Amino acid sequence: MTHRQAVWVMVAVTLMWSIAGVVTRQLEAARSFELTFWRSAFNAAALVVLLAWLRGPRPLWLTLKSGGKALWLSGLCWAVMFTAFMVALTLTSVANVLVTMALGPLFTALGASLVLRNRLTARTWGAIVLAGLGIAWMYGSQVSSGDTRQWLGTAVALAVPVAAAVNWTLLQHLKGRAQAPDMLCAVLLGALLSAAVTWPLATPLVASTQDIAWLALLGVVQLAIPCLLAVAVAKVLSGPEIALLCLLEVIFGVAWAWWGASEMPTPSVLAGGLLVLLALAGNEALNLRRR
Repeated sequence: MTHRQAVWVMVAVTLMWSIAGVVTRQLEAARSFELTFWRSAFNAAALVVLLAWLRGPRPLWLTLKSGGKALWLSGLCWAVMFTAFMVALTLTSVANVLVTMALGPLFTALGASLVLRNRLTARTWGAIVLAGLGIAWMYGSQVSSGDTRQWLGTAVALAVPVAAAVNWTLLQHLKGRAQAPDMLCAVLLGALLSAAVTWPLATPLVASTQDIAWLALLGVVQLAIPCLLAVAVAKVLSGPEIALLCLLEVIFGVAWAWWGASEMPTPSVLAGGLLVLLALAGNEALNLRRR
């Protein structure tokens, strides 16, 4: 894969990731934990097929068994991301969730600084402060409005970038190790854990046939396929390039929800989200220019 091809593949990945919000708004009966259960179950089923095709005859259960603590910790992080993301979408707007999730690169940089002793530059600290102000602006306006579901949804959505930061810090720690486990299988493990945990909370299942079709689309097209493509792209593009391109998910996702579900972002979300995106884009662009 050439560099230009990798860039376009990453754009396609963010486009696939971004459809979650607008698809969720098309559901008829499925709500909250049932959304997470079906999406994670279809994601796991698709990953079993895809990983078996990519990895050959070695049984997946042997890989999961020999992965050790690192594989299970990464799988737990994926499970938190899968679950918190869908639950947050049922509580607050798509824009709120996506802007909050965009904090992932900064949380990762902070985690790497604390755990791996990577020194943060002044511009990264500045980006963390600016993005924090943007989230505080969004969160403060929701609290002052008295809408419990909105600020609770934002709080749940915060679990996604926190879990992502732990996961990426773990992957950085394992990078280059000869005996590192197959961390792609951690995505499958996360899907299985998410489905298992949400199954009791999702019953009785009330999803219609149309709902199940939409959730199957999310599990396969919005999660399984782009996750595999992102792993392939990571071998070609640098970290700052990937982080910068990932911001397209926020733009695509808000546009999808605005166009497909008439969900217009509030002024506080637009203002706070703009601060977050400026902080992230500026930091990653400067980092890319330095490299």
